[in-house]
Amino acid sequence: MPSLKDLKNRIASVKATQKITKAMKMVAAAKLRRAQEAAEAARPYSQRMAAVLANIAQAVGADESVPQLMTGTGRDDTHLLIVCTAERGLCGGFNSQIARFARDHVRKLLAAGKTVKIICVGKKGFDILRREFASLIIDRVDLREVKKIGFENADQIGHKVIALFEKGEFDVCTLFYSEFKSVISQVPTAQQLIPASAGDVSVETTAASAIYEYEPDAAAILTDLIPRNISVQIFRALLENVAGEMGAKMSAMDSATRNAGEMINKLTLNYNRQRQAQITKELIEIISGAEAL
Repeated sequence: MPSLKDLKNRIASVKATQKITKAMKMVAAAKLRRAQEAAEAARPYSQRMAAVLANIAQAVGADESVPQLMTGTGRDDTHLLIVCTAERGLCGGFNSQIARFARDHVRKLLAAGKTVKIICVGKKGFDILRREFASLIIDRVDLREVKKIGFENADQIGHKVIALFEKGEFDVCTLFYSEFKSVISQVPTAQQLIPASAGDVSVETTAASAIYEYEPDAAAILTDLIPRNISVQIFRALLENVAGEMGAKMSAMDSATRNAGEMINKLTLNYNRQRQAQITKELIEIISGAEAL
């Protein structure tokens, strides 16, 4: 049984931890508002760009001048997976959910005899995936020093992916991230980037689209639009991840703060009982000694 001093030290330690978790919850709550606004602002732009891309793709059809980023290589032997997670932990199961979703996809591809390559964006996803797929990870993007995610960060990743595609390093590219729904709900999502899929855009969005004339021509527009769309979709994924991370961290720190409070109550009760027992024992010894005299 721990002594009174041990219990007192443990209570003080848990109280200090509770102050930290409460402060982290407040910081996450403050960051969540800005991150959520950024993620929600990026959604209409990325969705509309995907709709425009789908509209142009339908217009050009099977034209040979369409960029290969749209049509693909015609094979699906080699798959590139871009797995976006957070750089830091203490956010519940946020990172593990994305990594598990990507890991299941990797296993399916390997079971089908496909070649898989992985680019990890974020330290936590890299740490999880390298335990089983270290040989498949070809690159890691470190954003720990970035205080605020900007389009230039996503654009660098997009250029890197396009360069790999032009070298013939892969046939299909899929982006993995967590879509922010609410503070307690973040949904792991997979989105195909290359070849650009017109099927990702809802029929409702494209059905109401008018017939456009393109200048200089649709193929030239696609040559410029598809690389930009890849960067835009990656940018949206990064913003969704930041919002999801802050929401998960806020929820996790709230649970940790409440658990610390419950532990403090239990330890305090145990401390008081043990202290009362010790006082009673000392009184009995004093009374017994007095009666002996």
